[in-house]
Amino acid sequence: MPYHPVQLAEQTERIVAQDMLRKYYRTARSGRWYGGIASADCCGCNLRCVFCWSGAPRDNPERMGEFYSPKHIFNTLTTCAKKFGYEQLRVSGNEPTIGKDHLLKLLELIDQTRYKFILETNGILIGHDANYARQFSRFKSLHVRVSIKGTSQQEFSKLTGALPETFDLQLKALENLLNAGVSCHPAVMLSFSPEENLHKLEDKLREIDSRLAEGVEEEYVFMYPHVVDRLRRAGINPRVAYEPNRVPRELV
Repeated sequence: MPYHPVQLAEQTERIVAQDMLRKYYRTARSGRWYGGIASADCCGCNLRCVFCWSGAPRDNPERMGEFYSPKHIFNTLTTCAKKFGYEQLRVSGNEPTIGKDHLLKLLELIDQTRYKFILETNGILIGHDANYARQFSRFKSLHVRVSIKGTSQQEFSKLTGALPETFDLQLKALENLLNAGVSCHPAVMLSFSPEENLHKLEDKLREIDSRLAEGVEEEYVFMYPHVVDRLRRAGINPRVAYEPNRVPRELV
């Protein structure tokens, strides 16, 4: 049965967040994305995307990872960034907006440095609560990348299993962020979408702000073995996908 991702976020938060503490299964790693970035990988998400590369940390967060403070994650991220000469930090792996107190404190710490923090999020909780976006507005180091799952309510529900109408919360997140003066852009999973559907989505983004339609980042499935298995079991075939070691330079 379709689920509501806000309700799933509430259920997940009870597992992965304890006051300021948040569960992570990896506290720091280097990465080539964005030209080089230090990443920490958290546990638990409020979507069940069939193309997701995260396995057990998403589906079984109660059995994965350890609780860490914002200060600990800040220290591991900045240590990694210094080692590799990176200027950017992020929390990835699952949905970092679950556990708001932890995330806001982490952003406070990062905001006192020269680093830029890229928040990769599905946007559901930001779209659900405009105050979340307003709380982000005080951080000069923050840029938000809202990853939209598919180009329509129907695609979204097929890819995530969530209620179709909750697709619109992702678009509302972008609207809330812009209204709060927060730097942001949309990324769209296009592996399963015909081109005409992207154009329709761009029209919707243009209704919010023309800059959103002009700044769409294309996102595609990377065919890790467990992702291939998930897609096969779901009977879903991507129109465009890439092997992890053959990702085009423009997508990195």
